[in-house]
Amino acid sequence: MLWQGRRESSNVEDRRGFSGRGMAVGGGLGTMVIAFIVYLLGGNPNQVLNNNSAQSPTQQSAPANDETTHFVRTILADTEDIWSQLFENMGRTYADPHLVLFSGSTQSACGYASQATGPFYCPGDSKVYLDVSFFDELQNRFGAEGGDFADAYVIAHEVGHHVQHLLGITDQVDAQRGRISEKEQNELSVRLELQADFLAGVWAHYEAQQQAATDPTRKVIQEGDIEEALNAASAIGDDRLQKQTQGYVVPDAFTHGTSAQRVRWFKKGFETGDINQGDTFNAANL
Repeated sequence: MLWQGRRESSNVEDRRGFSGRGMAVGGGLGTMVIAFIVYLLGGNPNQVLNNNSAQSPTQQSAPANDETTHFVRTILADTEDIWSQLFENMGRTYADPHLVLFSGSTQSACGYASQATGPFYCPGDSKVYLDVSFFDELQNRFGAEGGDFADAYVIAHEVGHHVQHLLGITDQVDAQRGRISEKEQNELSVRLELQADFLAGVWAHYEAQQQAATDPTRKVIQEGDIEEALNAASAIGDDRLQKQTQGYVVPDAFTHGTSAQRVRWFKKGFETGDINQGDTFNAANL
């Protein structure tokens, strides 16, 4: 994927190196209180502060210029450009989401998020939350082949949830909570997730038409990129994950769809580029 040297989004918030409550790891109120007590007793508070800083040099904020940040900002910018145009075609206005990079844990309007949560979208604050270590997990834990377009698919899927939120689809699904059985709720969740995969495919359809700014003769999406996304979608199917973690499959507990379903809906979005063909909620065959 040719992503370098293109427009980067300003809607990325980097919280890496900070705790879930927003205090920098390795600092915080506890250290400041101790330092103040040392000061009252006639000691040098800098010894406490400097010692605490020296004990955790690897826990400071990641640099904003690292390659991962540039990549995430570029992919998010692409989603902004493409969805803004598609919404305009529908007579609507697209509101850009924000993307929060974090490491370990952070707070969201949807509650506490940890690395174990995986990437997610919170409609309460219209933000995508991403611990970039998930990109490595795709390969090391879930067995995906990896690659930059596989990582781009992850971002595009979460932005797909933002699109659902703007279109009112998420609210319709949430309104069913407490009114239907757990099995029926899981099925709605599967349909919501598969539609996000479809929307990621729609994004990829138009992404494939873009050209690298440095060389107009070359496409942004290159040979093998779509296969990377399909491989990633397959790697995180419910059936494959359940088989991997517990050795057997429980279809009624699916919340994201099978590997085959996730691949099918992404491919449909990519091949058609038509948002109107992504009604997973009324599809007889997922």
